[in-house]
Amino acid sequence: MRYGRTVPVTEAAQLPQAPEAARKVFGEYFPEAVRYAELLADAGVKRGLIGPREVPRLWERHLLNCAVLSEVVPEGVTVCDVGSGAGLPGIPLALVRPDLKITLLEPLLRRTNFLQEVVELLGLDHVTVVRGRAEEVLGKVPPVHVVTARAVAPLDRLAGWGVPLLRPYGEMLALKGDTAEEEIQGARAALSKLGVVETSVLHVGEGLVDPLSTVVRVEVGESPGGVRFAAKRAKAARTSRTRRRR
Repeated sequence: MRYGRTVPVTEAAQLPQAPEAARKVFGEYFPEAVRYAELLADAGVKRGLIGPREVPRLWERHLLNCAVLSEVVPEGVTVCDVGSGAGLPGIPLALVRPDLKITLLEPLLRRTNFLQEVVELLGLDHVTVVRGRAEEVLGKVPPVHVVTARAVAPLDRLAGWGVPLLRPYGEMLALKGDTAEEEIQGARAALSKLGVVETSVLHVGEGLVDPLSTVVRVEVGESPGGVRFAAKRAKAARTSRTRRRR
């Protein structure tokens, strides 16, 4: 693995040394995790992907908090990280789990440029960057086993974006905060219309992060997104077949 130039003394100077927990979590990919942290603290701040005040707590609040999501992701599945932003949780998850095939979905060009640079620098061959909104790529990208997201919106809206991208009987894993249970209660009607059959709150990262990371798991049945999105997917599939014939 080749690493680029040394990070200049800017916001990156505030990046603390990686905690011992990071070595445990990232294992043989710890050097790549350090490089990613450096990129976030430098280019990530300069390009407005993260705030400079986040740099001192990048490890605990961002990288480790996201990486422990791997505890509840099944082996060898396909994953779409919706609203990936600076690559959280998708890139930490990719570093911990090379068995996964991960798509980083992000609508903003400056963010997808950064993500593509990170993927190439870290040699993440199992990660693909796609520019677009979830509703725009429906039917254009293959449905996935797992959708991940990190508190980019209230649960009902987040599910509206992520659930339709799932395969039948797939699941969305959303990193949330202390209000996870309340969000589930408030979103039950919307989740039901989206074909959700089960919801639960999980706490991951025991012995690695404090506080534990809170994950809302949303599981779907045979019709992810409900009837309306099933019709959209069918239409998109027909359009795709017609284009291929031409």
